Amino acid sequence: MIAELLAAGAALAAAWFAHREHKQHRAWQAGVAALEAALRGRDLIDEPDARVPGELAALLPPVKALHASKATLAGQTQLCVLYETMFNELRHGVLVTGPDFTIQFANRAIGNLYPGTSPASRRKLIEEIRDHEIDALAHEALRSNSPCTRRLRRLTGTMQERIYVAEAAPLPGPLGHGVWIMIEDITDRVVTEQIRKDFVANASHELRTPLTMINGYIETLQGGGLEDPAVAQRCLDVMDKHGKRIARIVEDMLTISRLESSSALLKIEPFNVRECVQDVLEHLTPIIEARHPKIRLNFPPDGGTLHGDRFYWDQIFTNLIENAIKENARTGLQLTVTGEWQADAILLIVADNGVGIAAHDVPYVFKRFYRGAKHHSQEIKGTGLGLSIVKRAIEAHGGNVELRSTPGIETVFTMRIPLKPAH
Repeated sequence: MIAELLAAGAALAAAWFAHREHKQHRAWQAGVAALEAALRGRDLIDEPDARVPGELAALLPPVKALHASKATLAGQTQLCVLYETMFNELRHGVLVTGPDFTIQFANRAIGNLYPGTSPASRRKLIEEIRDHEIDALAHEALRSNSPCTRRLRRLTGTMQERIYVAEAAPLPGPLGHGVWIMIEDITDRVVTEQIRKDFVANASHELRTPLTMINGYIETLQGGGLEDPAVAQRCLDVMDKHGKRIARIVEDMLTISRLESSSALLKIEPFNVRECVQDVLEHLTPIIEARHPKIRLNFPPDGGTLHGDRFYWDQIFTNLIENAIKENARTGLQLTVTGEWQADAILLIVADNGVGIAAHDVPYVFKRFYRGAKHHSQEIKGTGLGLSIVKRAIEAHGGNVELRSTPGIETVFTMRIPLKPAH
């Protein structure tokens, strides 16, 4: 009997221990699940369950706090990435330095303005960008605790001058008492504004001269010139010449305006280039007969086809050929117009063996109203817009023009027009 009672007690104890072990196992499973949920930011249980062992229940609050800090850090990291992406898309250069002027951040545009700049180096501002004016501006902003602005002129590696506007301001205290700097390249804006001013000034001057002449001869006629047929005829001839000059200037200015307008559309169609040049020569017959130049055309047997706006190509060849003839008062000028069709481009060349263009004039001949050869400027009157039209019309067709001149030997204008690949 006693043996049976001991066996039953042992079985009951074993069952109780088994039940307890199973309950503890389930409790530990619940605790581990709660911790995993907390690490993922989810709550499987709002309060520590009685099934969760005390050791694990005690870990739940710090684990939840760790998750919250991790989420905050992730949010800040995402915000930093967003800001960095935004700053890298700016056309302006942006720099951020610490209070010791060590670069903490530099966007992509800074690398274009100051090649080689890298925020990863953590170098001093003056060491990284090597511009003492920017460094001085940053020091001034931090010292005065206020924004500072300065216009800078800088030579690039190709020895071209660029104009920058730089602004620096101190960072707020919580951000580390450093300095932020923004640099904008305003070269194109300044050049455009200067071109506009020059254009207005030159156009006013060019129009004022013929208008003054016309008004002067009107006064002559009103003062009794009409009574003398010879005087009246001379006045009318001069007025007619200057009236046409005004019309030519206005027409040329309108042409340039159309070429530079973003809304300008070229009427692209195929045309025969040699026929275009021959039409121009026919139009220039009076001046050709007066100067007797020797003109030679070198084109393929079919004359060559170009896809472009025939109106502007008439003006291109008219300006180049007329300029060559007018600039050479002596007879016997040799002028050659050549067309070469290559695999990827068309080369159109206008060359002569006349007086040429002085080396100091070559960089400026395509500028509006620029006229070289001042020694005979009173004899040869042009609008000063012809070569400017040539350059802009060729660029409108996706090409470029180059000038090479050796005074007294040759002057060569080479136009290169890219051929569109066949589809």
